[in-house]
Amino acid sequence: MKVVRSLKTLKKRHKDSQVVRRRGRIYVINKTNRRFKARQG
Repeated sequence: MKVVRSLKTLKKRHKDSQVVRRRGRIYVINKTNRRFKARQG
């Protein structure tokens, strides 16, 4: 899992990526290709 400054760029890397807020952190998750995940905060 990457920790990055801007999650908008990671969302653009794959069409199925979703930005989700959990417990005050922002995550990028992807159900089809699980390689694309990231956390911010």
